[in-house]
Amino acid sequence: TKGHPCCLCSPCWMLCACESLQLDEAQLQAGQVCVFLSEWNEHKVALSRLSSLEMKDDFLHGLEMLKSLQSRHIVTLVGYCEDDSTILTEYHPFGSLNNLEETLNLSKYQNVNSWQQRLQLAVEYVSILNYLHHSPVGTRVMCDSNDLPKTLSQYLLTSNFSIVANDLDALPLVNRNSQTFVKCGHRELHGDFVAPEQLWPYGKDAPFQDDLMPSYDEKIDIWKIPDVSSFLLGRVEGSDMVRFHLFDIHKACKSQAPAERPTAQDVLDAYQNILHSLRDSVTSQTREML
Repeated sequence: TKGHPCCLCSPCWMLCACESLQLDEAQLQAGQVCVFLSEWNEHKVALSRLSSLEMKDDFLHGLEMLKSLQSRHIVTLVGYCEDDSTILTEYHPFGSLNNLEETLNLSKYQNVNSWQQRLQLAVEYVSILNYLHHSPVGTRVMCDSNDLPKTLSQYLLTSNFSIVANDLDALPLVNRNSQTFVKCGHRELHGDFVAPEQLWPYGKDAPFQDDLMPSYDEKIDIWKIPDVSSFLLGRVEGSDMVRFHLFDIHKACKSQAPAERPTAQDVLDAYQNILHSLRDSVTSQTREML
């Protein structure tokens, strides 16, 4: 580990051997955490170590969320050491969802590069959001999602082609009982990827002021589902057919009024029904051909 100043083995670990992991562009720009491929107890793990003390609160929040939300939807937490801001998580060699197209386009994975597998990924993505919205620690909002690449970087593609949430350092709490809502960051947001309620509502003539910016709830995650799902579906044969069947639920997700958008559970139910219906239809057509 001597050649890697960010990978300092603390008493928490018996031994770790580290090499740099290639980070996503969004992570490289952040420059807040060093991530290494490490070995612990003969298992490959991802070692994350905070490199900027200014972000320690976010780092500790992410650790607390990792500890509290362990489930099939979240990357496995192997260990941690708060004293030196170090976290060990399960290593997934495919990396983040930003690498999906590059991975599925490899010849050895052509058998899983289908609309069925891609729609299943979309189901899993919505399932993660539904879990976060009904988590053991309350309704959590995925705030690190102001554009598509940043959103995709929050999730990992596993070796068996499923999805787990990985970056949990910006999961604020919504609590309607106490009228607690969220704001994702302290800067003005732009573009149509973010939900309308995340945009500055007072016009271009009024300079942005964070304290005047209204807060919002978990329905901002719902607004982004169609864009993320469209990426996951890609342009494989049959993907346009899937988009056609998803049109109604996606139209509802894009309702301007947050209250008119479906819940994550509503979207998940619709996705699962469409997946099962299309699979049954394909199976039936195949039998008729035999």
